[in-house]
Amino acid sequence: MDFIDARGLSCPQPVLMAKKALAKKEPSYTILVDTKAAKENVSRFAAHSGYEITAQATDNEYFTLSLTKK
Repeated sequence: MDFIDARGLSCPQPVLMAKKALAKKEPSYTILVDTKAAKENVSRFAAHSGYEITAQATDNEYFTLSLTKK
């Protein structure tokens, strides 16, 4: 599993980080983002890349995205 911390970055940087990581073709990833826009954009990109996404909001106002290859 690959771990990406994209908190504090504005779009499109979280998507670009996800794109670079997904190129490794790992079966699963965990990505941290801190805005709804980043959550939606990374989730959309991952779904188009063949991953199932589970998003979980935390008390610290960031989102944990769990990506698993379909």
